[in-house]
Amino acid sequence: MSVVLFIDDDLKHAAQLVAHLETEGFAVHIENETSRGVAEALSGHYAIVILDVVTPRSNGFETLRRIRSQSALPVLMLAAHASVVDRITGLELGADDYVTKPCAPRELVARIRAILRRAQPVELRTRSANVLVSGHLTLWPEQRRAEWRGESLPLTSTEFRLLEMLLRHGGRPVSKGELSQYALGRPHSPNDRSIDVHLSSMRRKLRTYAEGRSLIRAEHGRGYRLLEQ
Repeated sequence: MSVVLFIDDDLKHAAQLVAHLETEGFAVHIENETSRGVAEALSGHYAIVILDVVTPRSNGFETLRRIRSQSALPVLMLAAHASVVDRITGLELGADDYVTKPCAPRELVARIRAILRRAQPVELRTRSANVLVSGHLTLWPEQRRAEWRGESLPLTSTEFRLLEMLLRHGGRPVSKGELSQYALGRPHSPNDRSIDVHLSSMRRKLRTYAEGRSLIRAEHGRGYRLLEQ
């Protein structure tokens, strides 16, 4: 059973969604105070965090920043009538996905399950199999582990999936549609900038390891490709 941490100081709103999650087989713990919520998120007891962006007593972006500074735990953000800027801010800070509320409980469950599928390592069968290498970059998809010259790369689960997809294409361009389907578990829509934001965050991380060089190139009308190192 996947255990979900719900951080929201609107307990009435949270309780409605929690009731549906529990009928779908999730165990849910609610925290309505930011510091306790962050401590719980870092405890190692949860599979995913659902985090409200702005509540009367806290700022969800700051809560996300505190979690991301110490953990790659999947985070799904909720926001009422979120602007494009808010969605981009959340994704840039490391959120795995974003849902605007009020949301259909079935959509929330579907998004959670998609994130958990992406974050769940495949059971190891052959340790030497399925290692992806490109120059100084090495990925172990089954272990969800990435390294640059032997140093661990701090990637979110979505960023890892994107990098894995680019690596598997061996330098050939990958369309946004393919990347969205593989990394987010849904088709790409013209107004959805989630893939661009996740790739932008990943580029910044890789640039710090690659002496400032950009390793991912956008090609107009074709998508993105991983450059040779």
